[in-house]
Amino acid sequence: MSKRWGMGIRTLAVDIGGSGVKVLVMDEEGMPLTERDRLDTPQPATPEAILRVIAKLASNKDFDRVSVGFPGVVKQGKTETAVNLNPDWIGFDLATALEQLLGQPTRVINDADMQGLGAIRGTGVELVITLGTGFGSALFLSGELVPNLEMGHHPFRKGETYEQQLGRAALDSRGKRRWNERVQQAIATLQPLFNLDMLYIGGGNAKHITIELPPNVKVVPNVTGLLGGIALWRNESLG
Repeated sequence: MSKRWGMGIRTLAVDIGGSGVKVLVMDEEGMPLTERDRLDTPQPATPEAILRVIAKLASNKDFDRVSVGFPGVVKQGKTETAVNLNPDWIGFDLATALEQLLGQPTRVINDADMQGLGAIRGTGVELVITLGTGFGSALFLSGELVPNLEMGHHPFRKGETYEQQLGRAALDSRGKRRWNERVQQAIATLQPLFNLDMLYIGGGNAKHITIELPPNVKVVPNVTGLLGGIALWRNESLG
């Protein structure tokens, strides 16, 4: 896992999700150097089980630093919440654990925040939402991150949160048509709430969106969550 001569700094980006763990190695400009590899999230999704999966995915890759997107609140490399994983994550020092496991400097951030770093243009008010097992969110003002927004657990409609209405369980139980109607309602709610310049929609379930989107709303590919791993090292305040 040492730096190859002439290759520059290589970043291993890790996206920990409720259904899958994904990794990708990128060069200093964020260009992928490997395919995106994925393994199912183990159940129960304890820190020890997730670490074993990351070690397996990283075992045949060459990299100099590690960027991790985690589905919960992250402060100074420690995971403070983990609604869709396991209670053992609360207070877990993931950055230190991965540095010891992989032998390279590691930075950890909320997964939607990392997705946003890979998607935004850096001008005006930009919001990122991720539609996956849960509902992630990240807010940026002129390219500066407002960390750990966690809007998924805020009230949305009919006494339920964004995550309850738009997470994977809702998609499976209500069907794509009703789920898309809810996505449309969420967009209509978020636009005036934040006076958005741009809204980016990512996550594994964004591919199920069939509604016509407003001009300032864009679906971004799931790999964006990994590409944000480069920007995580450009901004020292995020370390």
